[in-house]
Amino acid sequence: MQAAPGPLRGLDLSPEDRLKTGTTTIGMVARDGVVLATERRATAGNMISSKTAQKLFKIDQNLGITIAGYVGDAQVLARYLRAEVSLYRLRRSAPLSTEGAATLLANILSGNRYYPYLAWLIVGGVDGKGGHLFSVDPAGGCMEDRFVSVGSGSPFAYGLVEESYSRDISSSDAVDLALRGLTAAMKRDSASGDGYLVNVITPKEYRELSEDEINKRLKALKIPLPPPAP
Repeated sequence: MQAAPGPLRGLDLSPEDRLKTGTTTIGMVARDGVVLATERRATAGNMISSKTAQKLFKIDQNLGITIAGYVGDAQVLARYLRAEVSLYRLRRSAPLSTEGAATLLANILSGNRYYPYLAWLIVGGVDGKGGHLFSVDPAGGCMEDRFVSVGSGSPFAYGLVEESYSRDISSSDAVDLALRGLTAAMKRDSASGDGYLVNVITPKEYRELSEDEINKRLKALKIPLPPPAP
């Protein structure tokens, strides 16, 4: 993630340019839910501006998102989406589906393409049709997949996740795979690092893994623990 925008090269950003956001985010659909995970570094050019960046947001009891891109743009989108999802629940007395939330977010981004939000998000959730995952790009493109990684570290994460992912993976194994994918990205991508955030969404609950639980899993995977947050 970038803490402050640099000079824009124009609005005709290619998909490759948009993907060069300093972060690594991962989403996976498991047989019993959805896993969302990110690391915690935010950068401003070559400087690490934060080692405790929040890149994973709970939107509703059944929905969460990860963010990559400019921090301000991504945070505004998270607030918009949370507000609209809350209004939908109040009006309909039912949660918004994952596809509905992703489509809403895509419409917001598409409607602002000439003054764009420079952010790429993963929307994950569980509804009556099961677990779903959508990648939503800065131009409003919305694509569903079983696993997604976004950000500058995503090529390294994809290399590991794609090899090990299976459609019948459990949410527990998906958490471990996400941690391994983030670790692979942090080893080679200078804009990714400084810790892990992991959320698990199931039909019964939205659960944010504690630092202690993440550290226990890292030890079991023989992954070095991140340094304590300042």
